[in-house]
Amino acid sequence: MANNQRKLWYVIGGVLVVAFLAYGATSFKNNLTPYVSFSEAMKTASRVQVAGALVEGSSAYVDEEQKLHFVIVDEAGLEMAVRYSDVKPANFEEATQIVAVGSWRGDVFDAEQLLVKCPSKYQGVDEDPMQHSEKA
Repeated sequence: MANNQRKLWYVIGGVLVVAFLAYGATSFKNNLTPYVSFSEAMKTASRVQVAGALVEGSSAYVDEEQKLHFVIVDEAGLEMAVRYSDVKPANFEEATQIVAVGSWRGDVFDAEQLLVKCPSKYQGVDEDPMQHSEKA
């Protein structure tokens, strides 16, 4: 009797492990948001990521509504209008690249999330730290 009960617990444990792994794999797959080109993003209503440089002078932010409108340009020179409804990210205007996560809605990319990549504070620093110590 004890042997049958032990087997039952092993079966229940195995089923729980398989169910947990299946749930984890499904959740992981659903949270993956692929990077796509501007043209691909405009063809799908799915949630995707696009990346580009901020077109200088294209951003407009309305404080009262917390709405940010701007244009990004990709490496091929294609431009995409982006709308973001939240607080404007710090250092937005200094961004070297902006990654927008969202989906295409009519004539604008509706971003749910923005990732702003700014220039490194270490840009322009000499590669050899010994150069500075010799001058001192």
